[in-house]
Amino acid sequence: MLKFIIGVDLEGLACVVGSPGKTLTDSPDYDFARKQAVREANAAARALFDMGAHEVVIWDNHGSSLNLFYDQLDQRCKIAVGVGGKQRWPGLDSSFSGVLLIGYHPMDNTIDGVLAHTYSSVSYQHVKVNGVEVGEMAVDAASAGEKGVPLIFVASDDQGTAEAKHFMPWVETVATKQGLGRNLAISKHPLQAADEIYTGVKRAMVRLNDMQIFSFDSPATVEIRYKRLEEAEATARSKAGWERVDPYTVRKDFAQLSEWI
Repeated sequence: MLKFIIGVDLEGLACVVGSPGKTLTDSPDYDFARKQAVREANAAARALFDMGAHEVVIWDNHGSSLNLFYDQLDQRCKIAVGVGGKQRWPGLDSSFSGVLLIGYHPMDNTIDGVLAHTYSSVSYQHVKVNGVEVGEMAVDAASAGEKGVPLIFVASDDQGTAEAKHFMPWVETVATKQGLGRNLAISKHPLQAADEIYTGVKRAMVRLNDMQIFSFDSPATVEIRYKRLEEAEATARSKAGWERVDPYTVRKDFAQLSEWI
């Protein structure tokens, strides 16, 4: 039985660039991003069903996880919505055949990565796992990998797709836009991007047996560098196990990466 979860973020969607000095949710681009997220998620879901999927879950995971127009999603899909779960991928277990990332973005410190950040654009300067700087794509792929489920497809800007290929060379990708700065891109037309996602997901399904499990060595050491030193201080003082590495940076060891995120 072929089952998949599609994780849907917003910053990596076609024609989404946000506004300087604002988070995407607070920018004039947010309403369009919500519509394009539905378009791109539906394209991925339709490809999965057309290639024989029995179950597809769409996971709304940007910010508060209350973004998509749910009544406009493919009605064959189930929808994971809201926050507060016990694991990063709601409902994911080893019975799933793969996970997909739509609308994801590059990690912090990516030159010309559109809206590049790692989990918190307001608080974090970067995140490292076992000494390697990582973004949300690698962490989410590793979280799925702990369940024995591979990442099979990524849609992001050109910097994001290159990042995905760096960590997971086997993954199929579609670049929705070429990043020219944090809030600047040359984008594919929104409908063209959706068409290419449909085709790209079908390619991933043909290659499903080639997909590999991505993981970090355990125990995993997580290092977070904050943008403000008082946040590092507060974490080290109030959260168990976090060690202050320098004025801006804290570190903690986890038996598995999923214990952190």
